[in-house]
Parts: sequence; C-alpha cells; structure tokens
Amino acid sequence: MPELSVPSPQFRESFLQAVREMQAEGGGGLASSRDWDVVEIAADFDAFLKQLRRLEPPAELPEGWVHASEFWLIEGDAYLGRSSLRHTLTPRLREFGGHIGYEIRPSAQRQGHGKTLLRLTLERARGLGLDRVLITCDTDNLGSRGVIEGNGGVLEGEFVLDSHPKPTRRYWIAL
Repeated sequence: MPELSVPSPQFRESFLQAVREMQAEGGGGLASSRDWDVVEIAADFDAFLKQLRRLEPPAELPEGWVHASEFWLIEGDAYLGRSSLRHTLTPRLREFGGHIGYEIRPSAQRQGHGKTLLRLTLERARGLGLDRVLITCDTDNLGSRGVIEGNGGVLEGEFVLDSHPKPTRRYWIAL
C-alpha cells in the first residue's frame, strides 16, 4: 500500500530512475526544473535532499517564500511521486500554485496513485491546522482535474494569467 515519506536516501535509485523517465518523456516537473539534473543529484544525493527540504519549518525564509513540506509517495522501496505542501499562501500562490503541487512518475501514472498522493497530502494539511486548501492545474490537464475533483475539489473558476501560457483552473478543498 503506498504511503507518504519524507524524502530519504532509501529511495535514491528509484527516485533517480523517475527523473530519467520524466526527462525521456520531455515532461515538466522532474524534467524541467533546473534543480533536477540527474547527474548532479546522483553525485551528492544528501545535498539534494537537504536542498529539497530547505523550506521546512523552522527554516528562515527568503523574502516572498513560505514554509513548505516535501513528501514522496512510496511503495516498498519504489518512488511513485511527490507532493509539496505550502503552509500558507502569498498573493502569487493564491493566483497560481496554491497550497499543494504534486506529480506522479510516468510509469506509475493512471493507476490511482495521484488520488492517493493528494489524499495523503490533504491529511498532512489538516494536521497543520488548515481548514481548506487551494490547488491549481492547467485547464487541459484532465488527469490532474480528475485527481483534484476526486478528492473533493470545488472549482473556483478558470483564469488566464500573463505569467502562465495556459488557462488555469483553481480548486478549493475543504478539510
């Protein structure tokens, strides 16, 4: 049964394979961020984990940033996906990004792991004392829309942003 874990060296090889999968597909997330160079990650995985968790409380934050917790969805020793739970919203996150971002590795998609990952992350949000969370996705991302709606997401609306190339949907989930 999949469960949430904090990022850990235990899942190094599976995580690196997931990054390679995303890069092979040319997708976003693990493939597009400058922080996700698989060669650099493999060279110093502990430093990568430290960087990944740099926004967790009680970290001092750069201006404009919020505390955030990183989680990995794992099953046994297999890395399936990740989520970021932002503890508060800035005006920018209110517009785009929301409280929770998530992704599932390509080989684990369309197996219900997205719904599981979001459900478990929502439990963590509840544990922070949040009474509702905002989640955004591109309007054409039908998979993400299904994950959000399957976890009780109520559509606030669709929005066009100067800073993002696609229309965005904003959902609220009551906790």
